[in-house]
Amino acid sequence: MNSSLLKKIVLSLLLIAKMNFGFGQTPILSENARVSVLTCGTGNESYSLFGHTAIRISDPDQFIDLVYNYGAFDFNTPNFVAKFIKGDLQYFAVTHPYTDFINDYTYERRSVYEQELDIPGNLKQKLFDNLNTSLASGESHYTYKFIDKNCTSMVVDIINKTLDTTAIVKNTDTDITYRSILYPYFDGHFYEKLGTSIIFGKKVDQLGTQIFLPFELNKSLKTVQFNKQLLAKENKTLLAFNETPPSSWWNNFYTYGLLLGFILLMNRKIINQIYFLLMGMLGLFFFFVGFYSSHHELGYNYNILLFNPALLVLLYFWYADNKRWIYNLSLFNLLSLVVYLFMMINKAHLLIVSPLLITSAVVLVKLALKNRRKIPIII
Repeated sequence: MNSSLLKKIVLSLLLIAKMNFGFGQTPILSENARVSVLTCGTGNESYSLFGHTAIRISDPDQFIDLVYNYGAFDFNTPNFVAKFIKGDLQYFAVTHPYTDFINDYTYERRSVYEQELDIPGNLKQKLFDNLNTSLASGESHYTYKFIDKNCTSMVVDIINKTLDTTAIVKNTDTDITYRSILYPYFDGHFYEKLGTSIIFGKKVDQLGTQIFLPFELNKSLKTVQFNKQLLAKENKTLLAFNETPPSSWWNNFYTYGLLLGFILLMNRKIINQIYFLLMGMLGLFFFFVGFYSSHHELGYNYNILLFNPALLVLLYFWYADNKRWIYNLSLFNLLSLVVYLFMMINKAHLLIVSPLLITSAVVLVKLALKNRRKIPIII
C-alpha cells in the first residue's frame, strides 16, 4: 500500500476513534453545521478522466471539517489487475481533513465545486452518523462497478438513505446512451476513447437513466427537490482551473489514420498478417473477458464481429497456403463486417471504428480476389 493512501486510512481510523471514544458517540453537530456534495474536475490520468464525488461535513463550532471519499482503492491488492478485470476489486471510503483534500486537488490543478444540501439539522446529524457508521462498520467497502457502483453512486445512496426517500434521481440526459455520455470526457485522450469504444459491449448502449458520473450528480442536484424545495443550494466554486484537453503528438486521430493508411498502402503480406493477428487476439480477449468478468459493461460485446477470432483461423490457412479456405474464411469475415456495419448504424462509436472496418474490408477483399477459385473456360 502506498504511503499516501496508508496515511489517509490511518488518519480516517484515528478520526473515527476520536469520535467514538473521545465523545462516546459521533459528535452532535451545531446549528451552524453544513453538509455538502463536492464535485471534482477531471484529470489526465485514466482513473481521473471522469472527475470525482465526495461529501463534506463542516461545523466551525465543533472544529469539524471533514471530507468523506468513497473512491479509495489499494494498488497493492494481490492480483490487482486480475481483480479489476474480473470485477471484484474492493473500493472503500476514507476521511480526509478538508484542507488536505483541497490541497491535493490544488496540486493536481483540478477544479472543485460545492453544493450545500438544504436539509434540517436532524438530517445533517443523521447523514454524519450514517457516514461514520459506514466507515466504522466496513459498510463503506464495496465491489466497484463502472456504472452501477462507484464513488458517485455511493454518495447518492447514502444521501437517499439519510433522507429516507429516493430524492436524488437522474433528471438530465436520460434520452442518450451511456456511451454518448462518456464520449466528451475523452477529449485529448483519443486512444482511451478508442479502447473503451471497442471493449464496452451492449450495456453502455442503453439509455443513461442512472447517475454514475460526478458531473451528472452535480447537474441533477440543481433541480432535485426535497420537502417542496431545492435540495441543493447554488453551486459554489472552491477551486477553478482551466481544464483544457491535453495535446499529444501521438494520442490523436492522425497517428491512428496514418498507421492504418500505412497498412493499406504497403499492401505487404507480413504487415497484413500482423494486423489480422492483433485483431484476432483482441477478439479472443474480448470474448474471454465477456464471460470471465463481472463487469456487465464488458458482456455481449458485438465488436467481436470486427475483432473476429476467426481471423486467427484465416491466418493458419494463409500460412499453409490453402487457397480454398483462405477464400472461404475471407468471405466469412467480410460477411461479419457487413453484419457489424448494420449493427453500428445508430451507435455512438461508428465513426471511431470506421477506419478499422475499412482497413479490414479492403485487406479481406484483396485476399479473397487473389485466392478465389478460377472457373475454367470450355471452348
